[in-house]
Amino acid sequence: MSPARTIARALWMEGETVCLLDQRALPHEQTVLRLRTYEETTQAIRDMAVRGAGAIGIAGGFAMAQAARAAPPATFWPALDRAAAVITAARPTAKNLSYAVERVLTAMRTTSDVAAARHHAVAEAHAIYDDDARMAKAIGQAGLSLLPSDKAVLTHCNTGWLAFADWGTALAPIYLAHQQGQSVAVYVTETRPRGQGAKLTTWELQQANIPHVLIADTAAGYYMAKGDIGMVIVGADRIAANGDTANKIGTYTLATLATAHGIPFYVAAPSSTFDAACPSGAQIPIEERSEHEVLEVSGVTTAGAVVRVRLTAEGIHAKNPAFDVTPAALITRFVTEAGLIAPTREAIAQFLERAGRR
Repeated sequence: MSPARTIARALWMEGETVCLLDQRALPHEQTVLRLRTYEETTQAIRDMAVRGAGAIGIAGGFAMAQAARAAPPATFWPALDRAAAVITAARPTAKNLSYAVERVLTAMRTTSDVAAARHHAVAEAHAIYDDDARMAKAIGQAGLSLLPSDKAVLTHCNTGWLAFADWGTALAPIYLAHQQGQSVAVYVTETRPRGQGAKLTTWELQQANIPHVLIADTAAGYYMAKGDIGMVIVGADRIAANGDTANKIGTYTLATLATAHGIPFYVAAPSSTFDAACPSGAQIPIEERSEHEVLEVSGVTTAGAVVRVRLTAEGIHAKNPAFDVTPAALITRFVTEAGLIAPTREAIAQFLERAGRR
């Protein structure tokens, strides 16, 4: 049995310190990291102590606030530009990260006064958190009616409060349905190689007492063919202007399987995840991570010790793309804070214009 949830938020800011729940330790331990510089916060993003598109964005906004507070007045703006470049490069695929960094910089540039710019940076970073929480709840409401009444929902990776603000994205309709007394069952893919589904999504759902079952990534097609799955809903890390969507590796496989079995495939994401400047999925940068994430696994022994072990013989090498791209043609609808959006260039452009993102 994993420990009961004792921390209410995935990340927050106390003065100049960014506090975040170290997701690498979950579900076995709940450890809060206290990061006092933007460099430390950026490293936490890079090392996936904080992960999930929305949470990465919030952390990036907080990191910019830290950089603004620390930058010397004489070289204030050049120092902020350097910090912005470093923070944005930490996780290149997730649009929310560059969105948050750019948003904080834009707020700061409304004044030439350094003290005022620092104040704007902190205020805007907190506003990003608040906006994400608002959008997450709206996504939950938009997706509520989509949930099947007689079959399970399948989700991939982790898209709840650990990965976003408060409600999450793809898990938001599930949380809302459960809160309202609606019956809902969830199939959770393990999400190799880092196991975000196995380690994080199952832990979240367990804390919320939502019925769920963990399956191997490779078992999804089997349960779709059996008729157990009524819909698939996932999050996103970047959505191109034409609707092509980058998400955790394995998402494209699930979308292909869902299409083959006539199962609706939804992507839940706020406007901050859409990238109007990116024409298609071919232009989305795909992060390549260490081969050790594929070659090794971590877990808890019967004695309670957390250990890491190698799966393969010595000398074996692996490739480890963190994301893949699902073509817009395989997506049924986007579930956003403004409701359901068709996966077309025109519908996305209209949505972003209404959201003030053009």
